[in-house]
Amino acid sequence: MTADAVGGVWQYALQLAGDLVRTGWSVDLATLGPAPSPAHHAQAGAAGVTLIDTRLPLDWLARDAQAVAVAADAIAALAAARAVDVVQLNQPALAIADFAMPVVAVVHSCVASWWEAVEQGPLPADLAWQTELVARGLARADAIVCPTRAFAATIQRLYALPVAPRAIHNGRTLPAATGALDARAFTAGRLWDRGKNIATLDRAAATLPLTFRAAGPARGPHGEHHKLHHLEPLGRISDAAIAAALSTRPIFASAAWYEPFGLAVLEAALTGCALVLSDIPTFRELWDGVATFVAADDAEGFARAIANLAADTELRLARGALARTRALDYAPERTARAMAALFDRVTTTGERVAA
Repeated sequence: MTADAVGGVWQYALQLAGDLVRTGWSVDLATLGPAPSPAHHAQAGAAGVTLIDTRLPLDWLARDAQAVAVAADAIAALAAARAVDVVQLNQPALAIADFAMPVVAVVHSCVASWWEAVEQGPLPADLAWQTELVARGLARADAIVCPTRAFAATIQRLYALPVAPRAIHNGRTLPAATGALDARAFTAGRLWDRGKNIATLDRAAATLPLTFRAAGPARGPHGEHHKLHHLEPLGRISDAAIAAALSTRPIFASAAWYEPFGLAVLEAALTGCALVLSDIPTFRELWDGVATFVAADDAEGFARAIANLAADTELRLARGALARTRALDYAPERTARAMAALFDRVTTTGERVAA
């Protein structure tokens, strides 16, 4: 299984790999991009996973298509050398290589769908080559997975796939919070990413009578940066620190334009946070009837929804309880069972598996 140590794919991959190990699978986790930290190595060891730091370029950080092609060939050679039965590529462009075993490509995001959700006009040339590689990889994969049905429909349309990818929800585990409520709002993610739309929440924070904290990096790998004026920035903090922040059940908000799943929202819901979310298809699929939905560009609407919850403790607790109940449906054990069943199918039938 491929992964990277940059963002949410690491959390997804480590959780899934550990759950597969507990059911009898042996998992090699090969990272691309920036080297995993000692903490990453410790997490993999605790999960019983073999962590392989390839130092190969990560597709969305690569300088050109040739660099991705070299990385793809190297991963295929590594899989052959390790004599694995199946490969899960969390970077679908890597499927362009010749693999000696079945390949399951998981699309967590892609530049084409990000651009459609966030920008306007045709995809620029410096991103188009990445989309072309993803298209080639998806065409060669034995099975394709997306984390939501809504995102699977988008991927099918953008890449002209004959059928939609299989939707298998992500999963996380966090205990419910039982302590006193935190009289604050909270958000978490890549603050530099325009798809996360932190600007709307920053404007909302200006009119709120409570502290609104934001966890996550404000500067991206290509120099992207968003200056916060009203949110209280926490910077990049550890998973343990995120869990500690959520344990007091702050009101959790996300104004994302683009979110194929949203692990941070799931983590907040698991602890019992009331949710205020942008009204986008993926959030509707996962949290309809549970969250308060606001148009992604409506800063006043976000401020009003957060303030209403802050002023009504009974409503806030009730919405948080609903969120946790829904979040428990997205159990990591279910994700692991569904992926393991898919692995069994592609390895036993020797045929491409449709949704």
